[in-house]
Amino acid sequence: MQRRGAAGLVLGAILVNGAQAIECPVEHDQLVKALKASVKASGGPTNGGFDSHEWASVVTRDGTVCLVAFSGNRPDDQWPGSRIIAMAKANTANAFSVKGMALSTANLFAPAQPGQSLYGIVQVGPPSPEANLGDAAQFGAPSDPALGKRIGGIVAFGGGLPLYRDGEIVGGLGVSGDSSCADHNVAWRVRQAFGLDKTPQADKIIYDLGPDGKSAGGFGHVKCAGYEADVAQELGAGVGGASLSGLRPTK
Repeated sequence: MQRRGAAGLVLGAILVNGAQAIECPVEHDQLVKALKASVKASGGPTNGGFDSHEWASVVTRDGTVCLVAFSGNRPDDQWPGSRIIAMAKANTANAFSVKGMALSTANLFAPAQPGQSLYGIVQVGPPSPEANLGDAAQFGAPSDPALGKRIGGIVAFGGGLPLYRDGEIVGGLGVSGDSSCADHNVAWRVRQAFGLDKTPQADKIIYDLGPDGKSAGGFGHVKCAGYEADVAQELGAGVGGASLSGLRPTK
């Protein structure tokens, strides 16, 4: 981790209810750099989906939003609704992972379906209305009005990953702005760039849903319409075969 400047210290340490400062595991400029390098629309490689611009957010271990960023040149270069989703994905991955078990938001897709063990989990904790408060011109900036707040939210599709350092979970990362399968691929690249990907076990996206829609292993995710599954295989971010179309463009 690079040494923090004055701005980094202010943004990287969040005081929660007067308690001890909690350090953000990443700095804003690091998140922007890694996100832009991971998204095709900003010069990075393909993610297999729409290849559109993305939002990203990081939360600390206690669920406090400490970073929000985007890959485009301005906030509306990416879906405006995906800002809150990115924060909720970061919260979910952090909230349902512990030192000995990492769960990506993609791993929650199958259990959250009707008739399964986590059905209804998304309704339990909707995002706080505070997520939309403040000056919209500051969304995604180092002064995003959501910083320092526990926005919450639970998401049961791809794009959220827990962050680990030295065997301990230190927070969560959420990416949104494309298909959920593509978001997972981008988040995987971004987490690798941080070096915070040493999870206790693989939290890959698992494409094992059968014709009946049930997951063979219990933690599966539906395939999306592009060739995200192919990209996930190449990244080591996914398990379970080729894309639905099999029509990946030639390089």
